[in-house]
Formats: sequence, C-alpha cells, structure tokens
Amino acid sequence: MEKRLLRRTMWNGQISENRRDRANEDSENVVSSDYFSAQSVMILLCLAVSLLILPLILPPLPPPPLMLLVLPVVILLFLVILAFMPSDVRNIASSYL
Repeated sequence: MEKRLLRRTMWNGQISENRRDRANEDSENVVSSDYFSAQSVMILLCLAVSLLILPLILPPLPPPPLMLLVLPVVILLFLVILAFMPSDVRNIASSYL
C-alpha cells in the first residue's frame, strides 16, 4: 500500500515537473522569438529620431483657430450626453429581430 502511494506521489511529482518544464519552455520560446523585425525596428528608430530633431529645426507654428480648439470638447460633451441618455430596450431589441 505504501509503495502504491509512493508511486502515485512520484508520478504526480513527475507530472507537475513536466508541466513546469513545458511552461518554462513556452516562456523561453516567447522571449526568444523575434517580436519586431529588423525593418520595423529601423522604422521605429527613425520615427523617434525625427520626433526629437524636427521640432528643433522647424519654426514654431501659429496657434490653431478657436473653433478647432473647442471641437474636441464639443465631441466629448456629445458623447457623455449619449452615454447617459436612457434608451428603450424593447424598441432596440425588436428592431434587430
């Protein structure tokens, strides 16, 4: 009886070790795989450099008109009103049937 229990615990121990090994291999595969290609890394580096250098070279732009500054605020207020506006669920459900 004790040998059976010992075998079962050893078997369960092997299963858990195998699962740990597989999990470690999977995590190593994810880390070792190339997420970005060399071309995409070069594009990202060029973009970062241009964002750092171009503001120093280009002249400052004039401020935008007032209507363009107010437009995002108006859109946000419209979305908040739509979010809290009550709706009739029965009408919505029947239109899709």
